[in-house]
Amino acid sequence: MEYTIIGIGLVGAVQNLLESSDEDDSSDDEDLIYCFGNRAGQGIIPRTQDYVENTVFRMSDETFKSHFRMRRDTFEFLINLLGPDLQKQSVHFGRHPIPVEKQLLLSIWTMATPDSYRSVCDRFNVGKATAWRTVWKVVKSIYNFLPIYVKWPTREEASITSNHMYRKYGFPNVLGAVDGTHIRIAQPKEHQASYINRKGFHSLQTQLVCDHKFKIIHAYCGQAGSVHDARVFRLSNLQNYCTPEFFPDDTHLLGDKAYSIQPCIMVPYRNNGNLNEDSVRYNKIHSSARMMIERTNALLKGRFRSLLDKLPFKRTDLIPYYVIACCILHNICIMRDDLIDIPFL
Repeated sequence: MEYTIIGIGLVGAVQNLLESSDEDDSSDDEDLIYCFGNRAGQGIIPRTQDYVENTVFRMSDETFKSHFRMRRDTFEFLINLLGPDLQKQSVHFGRHPIPVEKQLLLSIWTMATPDSYRSVCDRFNVGKATAWRTVWKVVKSIYNFLPIYVKWPTREEASITSNHMYRKYGFPNVLGAVDGTHIRIAQPKEHQASYINRKGFHSLQTQLVCDHKFKIIHAYCGQAGSVHDARVFRLSNLQNYCTPEFFPDDTHLLGDKAYSIQPCIMVPYRNNGNLNEDSVRYNKIHSSARMMIERTNALLKGRFRSLLDKLPFKRTDLIPYYVIACCILHNICIMRDDLIDIPFL
């Protein structure tokens, strides 16, 4: 699958990032003072002290979830899952390694809020370059679990979704729903016009497929915002899945009018004012059933609200891994029944 190829690219790209400074080639202010002395007479930048130790660990479970968008036991599950990888320290790291808990809290906070890096650094008492490297180290660690937590359903799982959708909506043989969503980004350094979408802002296209539980079963991100949904579908390799092996018992996905009708995708009739009663009824049932992908998008962006805002990264080759890492965390929360209210976006 394409995940393997993408994963190899991520390891190299993030490793280079971890061994260098951030995108502006700036170093931590504390490190400059430590190495060269405070020649300008400035003091160390004042920041919040011991936020993790004195505040986070004393939060109630309800407050913790409102801040970090997941329950405390889900966070502890992630500590056990990612801890062995996050404990590894590169020879390029500085004086004292950041505790695993702090690395993960900082990264989840970055994903879960639209805070700037300056605000994150002040809250967690780290330099900008340290925060930058920490986030991408956690993203890389999460991405390693992509084949485990974002995977195509088995025949039994497909049957469960199909039965649920038929009972609830009367639409037979539904395996899931597919749709695209735009992730707002800063203006890239190259080919800026290609990233302007139909809504007029720079973005990356993200295509998601979900099941009836709002779990993401396929994710693809990386095409420029101007690329049409139908072309993203072809480039995502999802079209190659349209075989009985992946769509057993004549199952199919539900897609909106941006997609063309195919054996594995059912789309609504185009309403030119000439639809008969049966076609109108079909469109209404199709729209109701397809809402599960809209709810999935709302849950993903409602939990990880940085995806609602303009992402602060200019490396368009790395942004897809950040987005997919959010999708993996979304699925982990869904699988652990760690739910949030579906926000109105």
